[in-house]
Amino acid sequence: MKISVLGCGYVGLVSGACFADFGDTVVCADLDETKIEALNRGEIPIFEPGLEQIVESNVQSGRLSFTTQVEQAIADADVIFIAVGTPARRGDGHADLSYVYAVARTISTSLDGYTVIVTKSTVPVGTGDEVERIIREGNSQADFSVVSNPEFLREGAAIEDFKRPDRIIVGTDDPRARDVMNEVYRPLFLNHSPILFVSRRTAELTKYASNGFLAMKITFINELADLCDAVGANVQDVARGIGLDNRIGPKFLNAGPGFGGSCFPKDTIALVKTAQDHDSPVRLVETTVDINNRRKPAMAEKIIAACGGNVRDRVIAILGLTFKPNTDDMREAPSIAIIRSLQNGGAKIRAFDPQGMKSAAEMLDDIHYAEDAYDAAVGADAIVIVTEWEAFRALDLERIKELLKSPVMIDLRNIYRPAEMKQLGFDYWSIGRTESEPG
Repeated sequence: MKISVLGCGYVGLVSGACFADFGDTVVCADLDETKIEALNRGEIPIFEPGLEQIVESNVQSGRLSFTTQVEQAIADADVIFIAVGTPARRGDGHADLSYVYAVARTISTSLDGYTVIVTKSTVPVGTGDEVERIIREGNSQADFSVVSNPEFLREGAAIEDFKRPDRIIVGTDDPRARDVMNEVYRPLFLNHSPILFVSRRTAELTKYASNGFLAMKITFINELADLCDAVGANVQDVARGIGLDNRIGPKFLNAGPGFGGSCFPKDTIALVKTAQDHDSPVRLVETTVDINNRRKPAMAEKIIAACGGNVRDRVIAILGLTFKPNTDDMREAPSIAIIRSLQNGGAKIRAFDPQGMKSAAEMLDDIHYAEDAYDAAVGADAIVIVTEWEAFRALDLERIKELLKSPVMIDLRNIYRPAEMKQLGFDYWSIGRTESEPG
């Protein structure tokens, strides 16, 4: 099977590398010459555990290559995956489909023989119809099928998710395309990965529905955490109590500073806009977006309260910048809004993140980047855990306390136990827990 992946961003690079690891011949194409030159030098533009090794081994085997010759990659392919970005459009929040449609126009002029064109990018309902129309308009004689195959990759666990997925959603009513997609994913049948064939529009909506539901689940437990603070309950025990119900499940029930990343923020907004455009509003998702937007600056207020209501000229140590562990992705990270709010209050920021500091430096000004968590703590008036990297889960707390100017810790991920932190002499603040409970 000859596969071409158009777009060498996060989804395209992971997908292309994994398909090559299955034994397919894969060409990843992108118009960004700098990115392709770096990939051909063996430099991976994103941090994703295990990705560098898979890319290296498959490049060496000859199954994986990178090119800027997009037209040639299209002509040589049996299957083409569109994996370009669909960021939120400035001003109105709709998904920006300009890159998808530009790729479709290029595909229309370069097809050679029957080809299955697969939209891997996250796109609103009806995008596949427009992609098909654009290609037909550009090449009325072309023999092709347009399929929706949304990705469900978690940053930090993308390789595992691709090779052992919960499900594979394929949107097509074309028998030929269905046969090809069965062959594409045949290596996963040994893992008993369920492949669900649905209509193209159903597949497109399923991606947004999945992210919308997970975002609501995160937001639900965050609101319950605030209620727990108000009534003296423990949100972690509440989460365990409801998570043991098989109808609910325990995942995505960890209270924190709100969701971020490249998917949930833009996809929830895009779902809201799509629903509004079709006069069928999704009120729960609308509320989720609003609550999450308000939560991040609210976390800064919590930090300010822990510092006695004033952070002017105070040094605040921030542990964790990326939106989640095991990634260097800073897109919509809660740390951004939190740090900016603290800086607006006059705080001085010292920060450390195992992977995200380079990306953070492009977004945030006037930050001192530390060598590690202990360096960040030196002379700080308070220390804040924003991202739950493993490196922060077993800190030498006695050492941290000695390095801090004041023994104040604000734990926005509920890593440590309130009673133990109090015993160690910390003024410890967490989310949705009382000091009297073990957490």
